[in-house]
Amino acid sequence: MTYFINILLAIDQLGCTLVGGYPDETLSSYAHRLRKQGKPAGVFANWIDWAAKAIFNQDDHCLKAYQSERLRVQLPPELRD
Repeated sequence: MTYFINILLAIDQLGCTLVGGYPDETLSSYAHRLRKQGKPAGVFANWIDWAAKAIFNQDDHCLKAYQSERLRVQLPPELRD
């Protein structure tokens, strides 16, 4: 990842923490967890997915972010289990 992408990711994770998510989780992953739990705030996952599709042509963005978190893909290789 480039330095700029790392900064954006850190801002994303800070935003997630500020709204009640885990400190090392992205807003997309958190929104998917809320949607999966049937929480009203899970509607944000639908909005994020729509934006990701419209801007980046990416399907199921929040689900993929959630799966990435579970697989620890964002960690450096030496820190993964």
